[in-house]
Parts: sequence; C-alpha cells; structure tokens
Amino acid sequence: MQDFRKLQVWKKSHDLTMRIYDLTSQFPREEIYGLTSQIRRACSSIPTNIAEGCGRESSAEFARFLQIAIGSASETEYLIFLARDLKYLNANQYTELMQTTISVKKMLTALMKKLKKPTTDNR
Repeated sequence: MQDFRKLQVWKKSHDLTMRIYDLTSQFPREEIYGLTSQIRRACSSIPTNIAEGCGRESSAEFARFLQIAIGSASETEYLIFLARDLKYLNANQYTELMQTTISVKKMLTALMKKLKKPTTDNR
C-alpha cells in the first residue's frame, strides 16, 4: 500500500478534475444532468481509481485500477472534444484540457508498465 497523494499522476489528474469542475460551472444550466455531470464523473474517476488502486495489496490489482483510470481518461478526452464542438469551451480551454488529459494518460501508461516489470517489490 502506498500514499496516492505522493504520485505525480494523481496530483496531475486531481488538478485536471479541479479545472474541469471550474470550467463546467459555466456550462449551460440545461446541461447540469447531462454533459456537466458526465464529464465531472469521468474526470474525477481518474484520481479516484488511482487512489483506490494504491490501497490494494498487489501490483496486479493496482495495475487493474490504473487501466480503469485510463478508460476514464479516454472518456474525459471525448467529452472535452464534445464540449468544444458544442461551443461550451473555447479553443484555449480545449487545448489546455486535452494536453493535460493526454499527459495523464501517458503517465498512467508508464506507471502500469513499471508495475508490470518483474522485481521483488513493484511498489
């Protein structure tokens, strides 16, 4: 078990979630139960799954939660794209969120690869 707050990928995904919450607060009111809710859930699922994985006993279990986090990051990526096409995000906001989301996905993938390397203690 390890402290998820010490992982750079958790910090970055938490910051992304905070940014998503900030920007979605400006989405149209009729989206509160639609896109606003969905993108917030998808994005917050990234750091949530990292945290839950850190609480597991084996590297294999941790890696499984990282895989789920990658799926949530991909979902977030699409929802950011949709928000831009619906004109809820401007070009700068879109670029910032996409770059951060892609960076988080790369970090998650690298951490998964590290966990899968055979060592005496992967964590």
